[in-house]
Amino acid sequence: MSAEQFLLLATGVHLGFQAVVTVVVYPGLLNLAPDDWAGGHTAHTRRMIIVVVPVYAGVSLALGWALATTCCSPALLVTTGAIVIVWAATAFVAAPVHRLLSVNGPTPKLIRRLRRADGIRLIGAVVACGAALFV
Repeated sequence: MSAEQFLLLATGVHLGFQAVVTVVVYPGLLNLAPDDWAGGHTAHTRRMIIVVVPVYAGVSLALGWALATTCCSPALLVTTGAIVIVWAATAFVAAPVHRLLSVNGPTPKLIRRLRRADGIRLIGAVVACGAALFV
């Protein structure tokens, strides 16, 4: 498998993961009854780490390999930029919001911020995977 193929595979897996989070996981989480929130959010966090770490690690490895061995191209730059945006939305918005959700519960403001970050991550995953087709 080449670096370009691995990058496409990793971004495709990430896109599938992110789409499931957006369409299935977050709606289920955000529809928990108030009495079920604390336990449900804690369980969500434990389960998601098991999936997030390998998916993000795969994207990181694939991107690193592609950047180290592939000729720089507009498609590689777009893929890289989109992945960086996904990482930033995760690290600087989604993760801190999840921490606040575990302390404060699902306030309307926190839910809006989480959905906004999730939308950015989904768009970033689409762009990264689409651009990776041309790397």
